[in-house]
Amino acid sequence: MKIAVAKEIEVCERRVALIPDTVARLVKQGLEVFVETGAGEKAFFSDAAYEAAGAKIISDTAQLWGEADVLLKVSPPQEREDGRSEIDLLKSGSVLISFLNPLGNPVVAQKLANRQITALSMELIPRTTRAQSMDALSSQASLAGYKAVLIAAAALPKYFPMLTTAAGTIAPAKVFIMGAGVAGLQAIATARRLGAVVEAFDIRPAVKEEVQSLGAKFVEVKLEEETVAAGGYAKEISEDSKKRTQELVAEHVKNSDVVITTAQVPGRKAPQLVTQEMVAQMKPGSVIVDLAAEQGGNCACTEAGKDIVWNGVTIIGPINLPSSMPVHASQLYAKNVTSLMQLLIKDKALQINFSDDIVDAACVTHAGEIRNQRVKDALQAVAV
Repeated sequence: MKIAVAKEIEVCERRVALIPDTVARLVKQGLEVFVETGAGEKAFFSDAAYEAAGAKIISDTAQLWGEADVLLKVSPPQEREDGRSEIDLLKSGSVLISFLNPLGNPVVAQKLANRQITALSMELIPRTTRAQSMDALSSQASLAGYKAVLIAAAALPKYFPMLTTAAGTIAPAKVFIMGAGVAGLQAIATARRLGAVVEAFDIRPAVKEEVQSLGAKFVEVKLEEETVAAGGYAKEISEDSKKRTQELVAEHVKNSDVVITTAQVPGRKAPQLVTQEMVAQMKPGSVIVDLAAEQGGNCACTEAGKDIVWNGVTIIGPINLPSSMPVHASQLYAKNVTSLMQLLIKDKALQINFSDDIVDAACVTHAGEIRNQRVKDALQAVAV
């Protein structure tokens, strides 16, 4: 069985699907691993390091994709400069493991099904105890939450910690984290380490203890509807609940030096949490870092991939923050992918066992069909 690691072609993508350490583990199990020339360069893993780990370096992209039984990637398949899709390079009947954004871009799933590809989406790994080592969304979100605070600290024209000096006392920065998922919790922990006073908000009351355990104050809104979706993610709420939520958080946004927003709903436009009116009430020099920028943003003023100043407030809409830390992002993602591979490989052969809840949840396409009902529904919505 040939396992191939592709070089990412998406702009600004610096991660790689396997690092030399994980390659070595697979090779020790008697598996052949092929790595495209330069696949790890942007993450500071050289071709020589992969060769030392037992991989074979392949310079011909078409050969690598065309001969692979299992193709490992980070970003969803892209359109190449020659006009062909990376999907067209895959061998019919092969397996693709990658982030696929199947709910946000279900057309890719249809193309994979048409090519008879068995595709497993890292976004769809269930959030269960057994699947923790494979949960790439969580591992990458943690990196994003950490980096968001550093970006905010660099942009804020103030100290984060309280300082008592001969020149006077500096009050600590006030940081408000909106969304207490993995990214939000890491942002809380990082902001606290830097000495800020931190408040956090989430529509899920169950995260209150986690927020408080990290030393932040939990801002709670009581909603008369279910706020937790499958897998523990926040659920999209009604317009009435959104309005009540905005009314509650408005005062906290107004009084904050830094606001970091992290709320996302898979396959949907990000919920708007910070309106223009709220931004207008913030102090000049304040900073907003919007981690939902790629999904339309939690802030009404966000522009994906840009830093803008609106009414004296700096609003930062970063794209693909985990890729800005490619060494550890690749290390964590490679462990996630390798753990999934260990589940799939028995006696040096790949076994797609749909009675396994992890495989069943993660597999988007198989035998020419889209298996996931949510992806089918998303595709139908696009067609309409």
